[in-house]
Amino acid sequence: MELLSEIIARAKADKQRIVLPEGTEERTLKAADRILADGVADLIIIGNPTEILSLAEKWGLSHIGQATIVDPQNHPKKEAYAQLLFELRQKKGMTLEQAQQLVLDPLYLGCLIIKAGDADGQLAGARNTTGNVLRPALQIIKTAPGITCVSGAFIMLTQTPQYGENGILVCGDCAVTPVPDAAQLSQIAVCTADTARAVAGFEDPRVALLSFSTKGSAKHELVDKVTEALSLARELRPELKIDGELQADAALVPSVGESKAPGSAIAGHANVLVFPNLEVGNIAYKLVQRLGNAEALGPILQGIARPVNDLSRGCSVDDVYKMVAITANQAIAAKKA
Repeated sequence: MELLSEIIARAKADKQRIVLPEGTEERTLKAADRILADGVADLIIIGNPTEILSLAEKWGLSHIGQATIVDPQNHPKKEAYAQLLFELRQKKGMTLEQAQQLVLDPLYLGCLIIKAGDADGQLAGARNTTGNVLRPALQIIKTAPGITCVSGAFIMLTQTPQYGENGILVCGDCAVTPVPDAAQLSQIAVCTADTARAVAGFEDPRVALLSFSTKGSAKHELVDKVTEALSLARELRPELKIDGELQADAALVPSVGESKAPGSAIAGHANVLVFPNLEVGNIAYKLVQRLGNAEALGPILQGIARPVNDLSRGCSVDDVYKMVAITANQAIAAKKA
């Protein structure tokens, strides 16, 4: 919980403008009230102002009036945003009329507000699928320079301080790309290290590319993919501390790392774990969460030029609150990049 307090404190110290497109959704609006009361972020809430303020009164939310409420049907920049969308997508066959219709969609509108420089990040998904949240983000905001795939990281707050960064580990990809190739895996490694810095506050991310093999102990095309990803990641980010392929115990346990990968600066000391595919990553983080009583913060979407995060449709008010603070931390880092 100490890390979460740090994330919230960083957000308060450099307030970002975060868009909430699901402006009439109950958990979102209740979390927004807390965010505004605590001064964690400046919020742009999309929806009918009369309906939003009526719901706020119904639920006893006294701070919603501090947010900027944008009515997708009627706001001063409606035509400007439609023109921006048309210019971004006309080569893909979009007409101005289609852009004028899409700008009424809160998920598209939120991304256009960010693209125009009028906001710093977005959080949605309490009512919408991951696909619906990601589609406008990739069409409008696009991926970060040098990155072609989106991935999802979890920050695992474990009860084992001897591992990672005092028990904190950042793991990816656990949420988005099912079977990454070597190039995508290298990008996931770089992006997960960036998330470790921006959100977990790691000054020194140490990245382990995980496998069922350590330094050639097994021969297989899946191992070859991981070793190729290592080379590509080093090309992408020469200064990054990264090694692989490493088995999980070799990555985390100093004695095992020394035995299986002598001379590796990462083996036994990793605080960022990169899984070879989504199947492994998703299963692994859920096992650690349930069997190890770890808290999982995320998924934190990474690889998009400006932060757009996706909530589970089963999220709680507390989840929304935490993810607004996390999105703000990503936005702070994106401005410094």
